[in-house]
Amino acid sequence: HGMIRPEISLLDEKLALLIFCACIFHRCRFSQMLHPIFEEASNIVREEYPDTTQVVFARVDCDQHSDIAQRYRISKYPTLKLFRNGMMMKREYRGQRSVTAIADFIRQQKVDPIKEIENLEEISTVDRSRRTIIGYFEKRDSDNYHTYEKVANILRDDCVFLAAFGDVSKPERFSGDNVIYKPMGENAPDMVYMGSLTNFDLSYAWTQDKCVPLVREITFENGEELTEEGIPFLILFHQKDDTDSLEKFQQEVARQLISEKGSINFLHADCEKFRHPLLHIQKTPADCPVIAIDSFRHMYVFPEFSDLAVPGKLRQFVLDLHSGKLHREFHHGPDPTDSTPEQEENQEVASSPPESSFQKLAPSETRYTILRDRDEL
Repeated sequence: HGMIRPEISLLDEKLALLIFCACIFHRCRFSQMLHPIFEEASNIVREEYPDTTQVVFARVDCDQHSDIAQRYRISKYPTLKLFRNGMMMKREYRGQRSVTAIADFIRQQKVDPIKEIENLEEISTVDRSRRTIIGYFEKRDSDNYHTYEKVANILRDDCVFLAAFGDVSKPERFSGDNVIYKPMGENAPDMVYMGSLTNFDLSYAWTQDKCVPLVREITFENGEELTEEGIPFLILFHQKDDTDSLEKFQQEVARQLISEKGSINFLHADCEKFRHPLLHIQKTPADCPVIAIDSFRHMYVFPEFSDLAVPGKLRQFVLDLHSGKLHREFHHGPDPTDSTPEQEENQEVASSPPESSFQKLAPSETRYTILRDRDEL
């Protein structure tokens, strides 16, 4: 609580199970408005959770501690970040800026994300429309379960976590404690975690791979956080009930573009909800499925959805974005190496590509002071 001391690292997992951190900027009026609210919320939470190994509120003055702001890619003020066991959570706090809302958020974060299984028959009723992780443990007070708890708390928004103990779990512990993943879909086979149950890094990496899909859905609720990741979008626009095109897209992304993970976000979007971006690229929901790239400057359309079946074509589309070829060809027509003699003779300057639509989902200047250049810090 109060100004964070420079020598305390937010990555110190012994400091707290949960850290709620506000990055402020003295010249930001929004930071000045939030300051007393954040302070009062911290006082309420401190009364409910007096043990500082449970919850810690911290305030970072980004004027004085620009190294911290740079490390956590702060690009707007005020920013409220959540840390668990020394790890910064992907989703920051974007809720209402009131004492009650912030205190309620902390209470929700303190709710145990793991549901205990009282009878193994409950497994047959698991909702297969959601990704589910199930742990079978001899006892709750064990290093195996404590590691499982840490992983569950970090990925609580991405998976359902269940656990069984003692006699209830015994039939599933023929070779000791174990953790399994139940994928979405009634007929999808279970997957067993084969690594050390006490190794947090291995457990977290395996669980994250299962819980966070390679192709994520973009909605108006998560659009801001996806935009803030700062990398282009490769988006499949499809009708909500069109699972076939989504499955084909997922398969080709996994087959052709797994090496591009981290340089581009693979997303799918409901055509009806995202009519406006479609109009920008001169498409309507009737044209779906449609694949496009939003570079945050412009939008580019993949020629035909059926071209997805052409080996390497989707990958080349993404590589052409990275090389600048997509932008270049929109302005100047096909590159000389790709043009036919007739195209070169009759080449006309192409019109500019449509402007980015998803950039508009970025943080609002009426709510934050936006840092225009990250290098300013």
